[in-house]
Amino acid sequence: MGGENLIDLVSGAAAANGLPQYVANPGGSPFNVAMASGRQGQKVAYLTPVSEDALGALLAERLVESKVTLAAGRVPHPTSLAVVSITDGIPSYAFHRNGTAERQVTKQALHNDMPAETKLFHVGSLGLIDGDDADAWEAFFADCRSRGIMTSLDPNVRPGLIADRDGYIARLRRMMRHVDIFKLSDEDLAWLYPDRPLETALADCRADCDAVLFILTLGADGSRVFLGDLEMTAAAPKLEDLADTVGAGDTYMASILCWVLEHDLATRDALGAVGEDTLTNATRRAAEAAAINCRRSGCNPPWRDELTNL
Repeated sequence: MGGENLIDLVSGAAAANGLPQYVANPGGSPFNVAMASGRQGQKVAYLTPVSEDALGALLAERLVESKVTLAAGRVPHPTSLAVVSITDGIPSYAFHRNGTAERQVTKQALHNDMPAETKLFHVGSLGLIDGDDADAWEAFFADCRSRGIMTSLDPNVRPGLIADRDGYIARLRRMMRHVDIFKLSDEDLAWLYPDRPLETALADCRADCDAVLFILTLGADGSRVFLGDLEMTAAAPKLEDLADTVGAGDTYMASILCWVLEHDLATRDALGAVGEDTLTNATRRAAEAAAINCRRSGCNPPWRDELTNL
């Protein structure tokens, strides 16, 4: 796994004096995917450095508790921060990550830190926006594909951080040509392919993408899944006890990756040969895991023994 780690400062109820109160939660999309995958029993190496500061200690502790290996170790740079405001259960973000620990990556270090037995590499989100770290992730991603390591990408777009829209989109489209598993939300799709109906945007995105497994998540409306010539719609469980949606998409992504590895599907040929019933079971598992996460505050994915759709 590769990509940002940070602390989500999540808004809560106001204090007695009227000032806002925030709870510090470990987060970052790829961090969440790593954590969720570890909890579902996969052997996970996290390739992004974690800070030596007190907030980094929280991040490292959460990963280790979730059975994730800190492959890149700790560095003296500060931890990235995301200020999260939640309205009606839906989060919005403001990020602070200049010169922080999670950006201290090089392509050579990534190659050095990745375990030799790696079968699948996942990356996405803030680490791909700009800077030397984004260049390193992109180059490493292409190297993984050329070495026969299955690649997975979730852009998890954060428009407020993207100063160079054209450059960012160009990077994603280059990476989409090297991807095996690709997931994005309907909000991501509308931002990346604007000013057109959803079906047109979806067709354009799929035409730009070489993924054998393509997933569009639709929030409470479930997801649409494409595998070769197979197309299916997967419903989302109904939630009457929603806490928030922080980390729901990451938990869904992790569940799909765990399913791929558990069923020895980490090649394009093997994954492409999966039938509809098997794929349906995978999406049910992913939806169930995401729903459990949504019943908890912040990103707190389920452990394997909490899942029934295995």
